[in-house]
Amino acid sequence: MLWLSASFGPGVENPVDKVENRLSRQSLPSHGQVLGIFAKQPVAGKVKTRLTPSLRPEEACALYRVALQETVARLAAIPASLVLCCGGRRRWFARTFPGVPLLPQGGGHLGIRLARATATLFAAGGGPVAVAGADSPDLPLPLISAAFAALADAEVAVIPCRDGGYALLALRRPAPALFAGIPWSTSEVLTATQKRAMELGLRLATIGAWDDLDDLPSLHRLLARSPECATARYAQVHLRSRLASSCG
Repeated sequence: MLWLSASFGPGVENPVDKVENRLSRQSLPSHGQVLGIFAKQPVAGKVKTRLTPSLRPEEACALYRVALQETVARLAAIPASLVLCCGGRRRWFARTFPGVPLLPQGGGHLGIRLARATATLFAAGGGPVAVAGADSPDLPLPLISAAFAALADAEVAVIPCRDGGYALLALRRPAPALFAGIPWSTSEVLTATQKRAMELGLRLATIGAWDDLDDLPSLHRLLARSPECATARYAQVHLRSRLASSCG
């Protein structure tokens, strides 16, 4: 597995080190398309912090939990094996999503965690591998299928987001170095990823475009775009007064 060697620089753990000590490979998909959902355990004040103070931390947390549950339920319809790349207590994820394989994210910044997760999923024998968050609960399933299909000609496929990031990234083969040197949590994530792919000689396909749920304006856009999705319905019922005041 030479693709793992020296990809992360000194002092950074090998992508599959420690994770394999905590999680048996037998519980991970060993063949076919794999979709890893990056998720945090919903804890008030730790998730969807950009929705505060417009929402109370408890309200933002509850909204995130609904979005996560909707994401897992919807993406189960994709012809790919789902894996929850979980940040938080494994017991909570196992209880909330019984039967869904779990892969701890581990420590480090997002780039390290993405590289570690994708490397581990490939090492288990699955592939191609895509990763997505719970930030786009209404992400159209045809876009995800198109991203996987694009890997017939490209090594990397991304679904861009309005904020300069991406809703999903798919890989034909392991490419841990793709996640190095990216200014995470900025509007330059997609541009930097495209540049990095070019530097690595990886063909990158861009598939459509979507929006994520990060702040109050994006929540209003979700309500306008997909009012019947579970996350929007929850917001309409439980956050009605907050949403009304933010429009005033």
